[in-house]
Amino acid sequence: MSVISVDIRDRKPIYEQLIDNIKSLVLHGVLKPGDQLPGVRTLASELAINPNTIQKSYTELERCGIIYTLKGRGSFVADNIGELSKIQLEHSLAELNTALLAAHDAGASKSTVLTMIDSIWRDEN
Repeated sequence: MSVISVDIRDRKPIYEQLIDNIKSLVLHGVLKPGDQLPGVRTLASELAINPNTIQKSYTELERCGIIYTLKGRGSFVADNIGELSKIQLEHSLAELNTALLAAHDAGASKSTVLTMIDSIWRDEN
């Protein structure tokens, strides 16, 4: 059984779920540089989804430089994880900025926000 999954009840398109899931697995070290991804037909069969959906996700991941494909051998995790982490951090900080502005506009106090931040960092240890 693969660690790659999708939720058919999710509103997000399945190919986007696959992309996000694989990115997350790479960022968390579950999939390491050089690891081979399941074949398109194998994964489609496991997840009971159309192989074209898997191929679309793999194509987008390859376009982003997260995976690479060797003709006749399969798709593998690329070794530029640092770049993916950097992009993910920039995206996360932009989302955080948006959320903080919304909280501020909604009347959240600075101490409330800082308490939430401290709680997250404390849970990390």
